[in-house]
Amino acid sequence: MVRVLIPSGALGLNYDKVALQRGIDARPDIIAIDGGSTDSGPSYLGRGVSKYARASTKLEWAGLMEARAQADCPLVIGTAGTCGSDSAVEWMLDITREIAGEQGRPLKIAVLRSQQSGDDMAKALAEGQITPLSNAPDISAETLQSCTNIVALAGAEQIAAAIDTGADIIIAGRTTDTAIIAALPLMNGCHAGAAWHGAKIGECGALCATNPQSGVILVDFDDDGFTVTPLADGAHATPHTVSAHMLYENSDPFILYEPGGHLDVTGATYTALDDTAVRVTGSKWVPSDRYTVKLEGARAAGFQTVLIAILRDAHYVANAAKWAADIETKCTAKVCDRLGLSADEFSIELRLMGQSASFGDLEPRDATAIEIGVIGIVTASTDALSMEIGKLLNPYMLHHPLTAEEEQPTFAFLFSPAEMPRGQTYEFVLNHVLTLDDPMQAFALEVLDL
Repeated sequence: MVRVLIPSGALGLNYDKVALQRGIDARPDIIAIDGGSTDSGPSYLGRGVSKYARASTKLEWAGLMEARAQADCPLVIGTAGTCGSDSAVEWMLDITREIAGEQGRPLKIAVLRSQQSGDDMAKALAEGQITPLSNAPDISAETLQSCTNIVALAGAEQIAAAIDTGADIIIAGRTTDTAIIAALPLMNGCHAGAAWHGAKIGECGALCATNPQSGVILVDFDDDGFTVTPLADGAHATPHTVSAHMLYENSDPFILYEPGGHLDVTGATYTALDDTAVRVTGSKWVPSDRYTVKLEGARAAGFQTVLIAILRDAHYVANAAKWAADIETKCTAKVCDRLGLSADEFSIELRLMGQSASFGDLEPRDATAIEIGVIGIVTASTDALSMEIGKLLNPYMLHHPLTAEEEQPTFAFLFSPAEMPRGQTYEFVLNHVLTLDDPMQAFALEVLDL
């Protein structure tokens, strides 16, 4: 049996300290925690930085390093620093060094790096090693070389290589959420389907249970299946909460793709052992005929300025979409005329908060709001140009009438000055996989003694 302790869904989200101590007392074989994801958009990968505060990260990581020492087992973090770029890995390594000095314990650290160079990826594209997933955008060598950061998502094989070094702590760049949990069970010969399924269920800690914010769970893997046990007071796993987690960040409730194959849970059976723990058997791992890792890349996408106004007049609330479309058209024409730009050199977009900001034209619900927040978003090639266009947009959002015959209205800006620079923005440009002859081909492993 292999016992994996998962403190929370991500480092920086906090964890229940009492529940964590219960997990330590249960003598886990490894402590595994995720460091981030693409949930918060492309900027973190584009800039190669963490979204979590350093002080909070250090506090939680220090607690987990203490827990590792008590449990005398490895501690692994995947997707270090939110995005898993080399700079984010170095950020996490710096924090680890700082804590190690304060705790006064010698440590062996394995560092797994996932970053890819644009030139290497352009060569791989030319050699047919990069292939698109569904609905992937067309890419070229120039696309890859324009990325500020590209990472490959490591799987269980790369984490296993890091564990094999005998390191006390493993700091991994971008990984799949499941890899850091599945690796040790697979290394120890546990049921492959159970290893991947249990890793998927445990990837976000107690999200697979009631009291999901408590964080801490144990997952026990063996030759036939796995058992998941939340450890916080008031947290209970049920067949429903466990089985439902297959749909978390996954479009198929039965199939999950990972490097080297896919998980099929069509035949899985979920059994409540008591009012807390759930036992799962019948999961299946299906190896693929080639080994691929997913690529993520982000590049600069222009500079932005935003303005926020509030519509409260019932007439304008009811006609907000028409009002916004008219502003976009007229202000775009004015920018082209006064700044000598073509319409493809910038963009002006008004999003209606409380009406259709999330789905736009796809919004299925129609409800009458009391007020609507309007976010004007200007994107251009430079910060100065974005701000200049924002100032042209300002009077429209403050005074623009629905028709020429109406009295001039006045709306409310949320802030003064209304134009707020967002600086450089980024966009994702890849939804592709990279084929590898060897799992470690695109990854670098380094061992350090602290």
